[in-house]
Formats: sequence, C-alpha cells, structure tokens
Amino acid sequence: MTRTLLLSLAVLIAGCSQSDGAQRKAPKTPEAPAAATAAAMATGLPQDPISQKADAGRITGSDTSSKLWVIMASDFQCPFCKQWHDASFAPVMDYAKKGKIRLAFINMPLSMHPNAMPAAEAAMCAAVQGKFWPMHDALFISQDEWAPLPNPTAKFEALAKTAGVNMAQWTDCVAKHSTAALITADRDRLRGAGVQSTPTFFVNGKMVTNAEGGSAGAAADVPAAIEAALKSGK
Repeated sequence: MTRTLLLSLAVLIAGCSQSDGAQRKAPKTPEAPAAATAAAMATGLPQDPISQKADAGRITGSDTSSKLWVIMASDFQCPFCKQWHDASFAPVMDYAKKGKIRLAFINMPLSMHPNAMPAAEAAMCAAVQGKFWPMHDALFISQDEWAPLPNPTAKFEALAKTAGVNMAQWTDCVAKHSTAALITADRDRLRGAGVQSTPTFFVNGKMVTNAEGGSAGAAADVPAAIEAALKSGK
C-alpha cells in the first residue's frame, strides 16, 4: 500500500460515535513520522488481488504532482458524514482532479448503523472496478432512501448499475463479501489510532480540529486546511 495514512491520536468529540463497547479517550501524543505511521497503517492489510484493487480504487489524485494527502474516515450511513459530503466534498474532490492532493477514503462503519457495512461493501466492490467515487457519491446522496431499509440490497444494486459497474462481477463480489476483510482492517486501524467518530479528516497528517482540539466532524473545513497546507509547503 502506497498511501501515507498519518493518523495522530486525539480525543474526538463530533460526528457519529462508536456504539460498540465503552467509549475510550485516546491520549494526545505528538504526530508520528510519516514513514513510521504509513508502515504501521499498512501492516496486516489483506493482500489478495481483490483487496489490492479495492484499496487502489478508493484513492484519487495525482501520484506524481502532489505529495499532500487528504484522508477521510467515514461511515456511509452516518448522517454527519452525509452532511459534510453534501456541503463540502465537491471542492475537496476538485483539488484531487487538479492534481493538488491525493484523496483516500477509509471505512469506519459503526455498529449503530446496520446498513453501514453493506454500504461499505457495495462501495468497495465498485472500487475493484475503478468505480468507487461514483458509488461513494450515490450512496451519500441517497442515504435517506436506503438507511431505513431492512434490506438495502436492491437499492445498492440500482446505484451500482448507475455507477457503471459490471453487474455480474459486482454482484459476485458483494455476495462473497470479498472486500469485507479490507473494510474491517480499515476500521481496526482507525480505532487503533484513537478515531472514535465519523467523519474525521486528516490533511497531510494533521487532524482537522475544532476549537477544543477534537475532530471537527461535519463542520470540518477541509478546503481551508488544504489551502493552509499548500501554502506552507508541508
């Protein structure tokens, strides 16, 4: 895995919070060196061909013109994640399209959201075919439609078809839960880094925080953080 996932430990106070197990507060620590943190985040990720394709498919932006990474830790069923997506995602994606950043989505489906894991699998199976970002947008835009469904499969199938995937391959991927191990690995690493809520954002290794120093959640001004990082050259 080539992305630089610089996740600093912090107390997170905004967004959709963990419901599985007692809340835990992570101590504040200095940021880890880039190489050390990237290596730690990569350890143990599934290395099968499908996982590798899905992992690459949820990263966008130029790998030659930009070394500035933007990491989104998110849950497709989290209403705060949808709120941020609807208000702020488009300008962040524009930075990636212009080659100014590399953008990666890291899954953190919370147990309080019963359809979050199936949604993540739907998105990551689309990522296997290079269709992650159209599926990502479709899932957030239609969240109010599929989130309350006892079985969202038909809705996800319709979204995948619109996103342009090969439906036979996508259906097989979803039915076999071929990307579930990668999604679980995403969530475990975020938890290990102290992430307790979604959405959480990192720009070049620094968490986008609020005035109290915690995750800014749906209020995160990621474009402003990107501009600051670009101007500083760090």
